[in-house]
Amino acid sequence: MCGILAVLGCSDDSQTKRARVLELSRRLKHRGPDWSGLYQHGDCYLAHQRLAVVDPNSGDQPLFNEDKSVAVTVNGEIYNHEQLRKKLVNHKFSSGSDCDVIAHLYEEYGEDFVDMLDGIFSFVLLDARDNSFIVARDAIGITSLYIGWGLDGSIWVSSELKGLNDACEQFESFPPGHMYTSKSRGLRRWYNPPWFSDSIPSVPFDPFVLRHALENAVIKRLMTDFPFGVLLSGGLDSSLITSITARYLAATKAAKHGGKLHSFCIGLEGSPDLKAAREVADYLGTVHHEFHFTVQDGIDAIEDVIYHIETYDVTTIRASTPMFLMARKIKSLGVKMLISGEGADEVFGGYLYFHKAPNKEEFHRETCRKIKALHQYDCLRANKATSAWGLEVRVPFLDKEFLNVAMSIDPKSKMIKKDEGRIEKWVLRKAFDDEECPYLPKHILYRQKEQFSDGVGYSWIDGLKAHAADRVSDKMMVNASCIFPHNTPKTKEAYYYRMIFERFFPQNSARLTVPGGASVACSTAKAVEWDVAWKNNLDPSGRAALGVHLSAYAMGVCYENFVRAFYSKIKFSYDDDSLTFIFVSSFVMGGDVDIFVSFFARHLSIPNKGDGNSYGGWPILSGPYLT
Repeated sequence: MCGILAVLGCSDDSQTKRARVLELSRRLKHRGPDWSGLYQHGDCYLAHQRLAVVDPNSGDQPLFNEDKSVAVTVNGEIYNHEQLRKKLVNHKFSSGSDCDVIAHLYEEYGEDFVDMLDGIFSFVLLDARDNSFIVARDAIGITSLYIGWGLDGSIWVSSELKGLNDACEQFESFPPGHMYTSKSRGLRRWYNPPWFSDSIPSVPFDPFVLRHALENAVIKRLMTDFPFGVLLSGGLDSSLITSITARYLAATKAAKHGGKLHSFCIGLEGSPDLKAAREVADYLGTVHHEFHFTVQDGIDAIEDVIYHIETYDVTTIRASTPMFLMARKIKSLGVKMLISGEGADEVFGGYLYFHKAPNKEEFHRETCRKIKALHQYDCLRANKATSAWGLEVRVPFLDKEFLNVAMSIDPKSKMIKKDEGRIEKWVLRKAFDDEECPYLPKHILYRQKEQFSDGVGYSWIDGLKAHAADRVSDKMMVNASCIFPHNTPKTKEAYYYRMIFERFFPQNSARLTVPGGASVACSTAKAVEWDVAWKNNLDPSGRAALGVHLSAYAMGVCYENFVRAFYSKIKFSYDDDSLTFIFVSSFVMGGDVDIFVSFFARHLSIPNKGDGNSYGGWPILSGPYLT
């Protein structure tokens, strides 16, 4: 991703001001290490830090129309630029850059051209003829953008907070799907899809229509003049994106950068993602790169992560850290662009808490709430964790045309119904369940959802919590609401992240850019109301979805505490062959004796002999023996 910075209508057009704009623009250099550009017209400045992915020889920015009366600085990719050029037959382009169409579209269609763009973008367009300007951000907010106001009446626009946070009196996140025009001096929404309304969609689920829409979304993103790859965690979303890319790569322009597709994964040693990703890569025949990190590696990177991601949201930081570490490794291999699977969980209700959706209406409304908030969470993570190392990430699941198809499906088909064999994201799985020409192995196609911060290894989150506990005292937590009255940290982990964020971004406007509110397993605050038990277990990890996740840690804590209490009350001796049974109460935790026995055996330090009996090799006698 590139970095843009614009200062519009400032009171100072001196060399000192120009130098200041250049200084602030350099804070975004990590986003665009390939070239820098600055255009000044009177009291307006457009700065650009370029990451060259398409047409590296002639696509430097800012870009102009034929007589240079219209200038534009852009961060993004316009996937339909070739089709748009055909509509502009009377225009001459200065480069082959996909973003070169923007200034010419403005000349031809005025402000209404923005909806014609199919891609990801944030841009500032300056019309020197009347000194007017337009600021716009893509539909979902895949690219990051902020707007601020100076005391001198100037308006500032930046790809990241750090480009304007200490130069503006007030600033905020620029809303996705909106544009700001100097003529109206206000925001207006340009993206108004049917699913934005309160009506519940009713289109019957057609697996072939959904499949075709996602394949098209992937194919259009295979547009690059540099080596690229796919992020492959081994979960459903990234595996499907990898499978589609591998299937259609040969017929695209991106194929010229090597015969085989490269895939990338990161995790702790023995993590669920590493194993699943390797299996998918072997099945699809990708050149797979597996990166390992330790909990300490992640902890050491936390400050850098918060500086680059610009948030104190717990789940975003948890997931951003391994992605940040992986992006650095990937960049060292010469890759510039990545395809990733963000967005599917929001579109299809893939988070585990959706198991508790009370009806199809609430299910659909929650997916809408989640998509509209993506720019504050997963899009922010994917964009900034990769941009920190000069990489660009593209997300087919958030394609505008694909969203129109997926969000028009009757949510009754998306509902999770265990008794009918329908797990989370069932419609997506069903659309790609092809017996004749399989996209994925069945057990991968129907693998349970793992959030990225969980899938890289469960001890990652546990390690973060332990590290925060060492640095935030109980006394500090008592005064948390006084120190941080807005979005008061509820845990030591949250408090720890907040301290770091405030050191980098101390302004009140900065802290207001970060969302808050109750959440369980990445839910919105509204969805917490679906299950009364969740109110006492507010944690963004997927394992917090009690009674849903196969490794729900909160349930595990209950088991472990129970075992510890039980073990402290009993004394007996045994040798390798003398232990013949463990009494397990049939009422304990719904009778999930396998997890109980696992904890019990661990606390007894008993080796699992794995002799083929029930529950991990241990003979079990169930009954109401414990009280």
